Amino acid sequence: MQKGLIINISLLSLTLLLSAANLLFGSVSIPPSQVLNALTGMPVEQAGWAYIVIESRLPQAVTAMLCGAGLATSGLLLQTSFRNPLAGPSILGITNGASLGVALVILFFGGVIAMGGAGTADGTAGMHIGGILAVTTGAFIGAVAVIMLLLALSHVVSGNLMLLIVGIMISYLTSSAVSLLNFFADSDNVYNYVMWGMGSFSDVSLQQLPWFATLNAAGLCLAVLLVKPLDALLLGDNYAQNLGINIRRTHRLLLLTTGILTAVCTAYCGPVAFLGLAVPHIARLLTGTAGHTVLLPATILCGAAIALLCNLICIIPENTVIPINAVTPIFGAPVILYIILRRK
Repeated sequence: MQKGLIINISLLSLTLLLSAANLLFGSVSIPPSQVLNALTGMPVEQAGWAYIVIESRLPQAVTAMLCGAGLATSGLLLQTSFRNPLAGPSILGITNGASLGVALVILFFGGVIAMGGAGTADGTAGMHIGGILAVTTGAFIGAVAVIMLLLALSHVVSGNLMLLIVGIMISYLTSSAVSLLNFFADSDNVYNYVMWGMGSFSDVSLQQLPWFATLNAAGLCLAVLLVKPLDALLLGDNYAQNLGINIRRTHRLLLLTTGILTAVCTAYCGPVAFLGLAVPHIARLLTGTAGHTVLLPATILCGAAIALLCNLICIIPENTVIPINAVTPIFGAPVILYIILRRK
């Protein structure tokens, strides 16, 4: 327990350090004193600097923290629920459902969208507000539709394995629908959809941030409340049942929590890859425990820290923003390979 506390304090310190780095660094060079002035409401030497710090870097850093924490928590819940180390937020088709919703907006209805920050390195130029609203709504509706379908099917199918197979089939169906939409869409809309699919933490504006933060915090609070049932599930369903855990209800709550976190993160940031799959394993390696009292906070903090680090790498190049999904596999893929090879 003491080791876990030390690890979590270290991860919290690292998260705060990376948060400060995300505010201080970017393609536009701003003196640290001016960044501090902008954050505290003091006068700055150039008006554009205040806009970059408050309207771009601050919401981008907070979005990265929350999205990383939310997706990492989703992955941990699914890996515990299905007892599968390769389970992630996309495994049940929730991410694909959100992608289908966005595909309908962009490809079928001809919605106009540009990847946030495509015009400037700090995300000051992005999609039009109408495009943001349409894409976010489409993604959220698509993800929620898959969640409701899975919850309904959980009453019919028996066992986690069957529900996992159902989720994989839903993923195939939604991917097929997206492929058909891409085939019949014009090249501009296909390009816009591909840009959204690369992921970005810069599409959440300061005005949208309270909604994103509230929904994400609600999902994280639900996850924290499920710590004891999660620990009981590690011992097997029979043992958990003897402890008074309602197995079916617990799995539905885990599915609902995962769905909320995945839907919100995907709707606002795109289908960010590997964070949900790899971060729980990194947290396990750091803490050396499977107990969720220590592991869940470590996963939340580790997800936030890695997302901030990835975002920092994305925003440093001059006059551009690298898509987040071009960076996350650098951290995620080696971890997954290590887990597979270690299990032989």
